[in-house]
Amino acid sequence: MNEEELKQRTKQFALRVIKLVGVLPRSREADVIGRQLLRSATSVGANYRAACRARSKADFVSKIGIVEEGADESLYWLELIVEAGLLPSSRVRDLMREADELVAIFVATGHSAKKGK
Repeated sequence: MNEEELKQRTKQFALRVIKLVGVLPRSREADVIGRQLLRSATSVGANYRAACRARSKADFVSKIGIVEEGADESLYWLELIVEAGLLPSSRVRDLMREADELVAIFVATGHSAKKGK
């Protein structure tokens, strides 16, 4: 997957999360979790774009680490949505899979960058 495709993929992830948060039940719990999920999921693409503009290898590695953290945090909030009974797992499963795949991609990207590939 090239840089532009990954930019699009992370943007689509954010857009899908935005739609999911829109269907959460109206409750204090859902509002708190939804806000956290929105923050982390939208940061994935924004921080990936920043990583693509990194000024050095060390800067890139650092920024990719932030992207990885955002994707993993998004997965955490998605898990909480299901485990708290806010939405059925069938509504969240695909987004959880995507978050997990994004984590794996950015972990591998960070490892490759550290090795100089």
